[in-house]
Amino acid sequence: MEQPDRRTNRKGYTLVYTGDGKGKTTAALGLAVRASGRGYKVLILQFIKSPQRTYGEHIALRKLGVEIRQLGVGFTWTKTPEEHRSALREAWASAREEVLGGDWDVVVLDEINNALAIEKFPVDDVLPLGEVLDLIRQRPKYLHLVLTGRQAKPEILELADLVSEVQAVKHYYKDGVPAVLGIEY
Repeated sequence: MEQPDRRTNRKGYTLVYTGDGKGKTTAALGLAVRASGRGYKVLILQFIKSPQRTYGEHIALRKLGVEIRQLGVGFTWTKTPEEHRSALREAWASAREEVLGGDWDVVVLDEINNALAIEKFPVDDVLPLGEVLDLIRQRPKYLHLVLTGRQAKPEILELADLVSEVQAVKHYYKDGVPAVLGIEY
């Protein structure tokens, strides 16, 4: 006997992990692992991280069968504004297609809030906040959509079903310790 589609009666939620503390992406990755363990199809799209670097989460998640794609070109100071704008334009097009395509149970838009908050160069014409809000509203009803990154826009917070703010209390960066292998990347 054929099993009914588990999506039929499931309500998807919009979850936001924001704030200045460490752990926003880590929370989303933990959610992705949990969802994958329950048989959900999970896609993680990273808006800032570049495919030129290898991150520990990619190694682990690929072993678990979770698809993760780095769509950015790195931190804003590593490339020209036009390189970043081009990457954001393509990342946004990919995100819209994947969310609306109906193939996924969970989609994580990692660091999209950071991208929306860029002030060093214009981004609204390549990653329009209005379109992000529309995507949240128009996503398939069963899809869990996760948005991470600092400085989440108030309009995104308003639409979200869950918002967690990660607060920095203490961090070894302030003591001059660079990113730690296996902890930050």
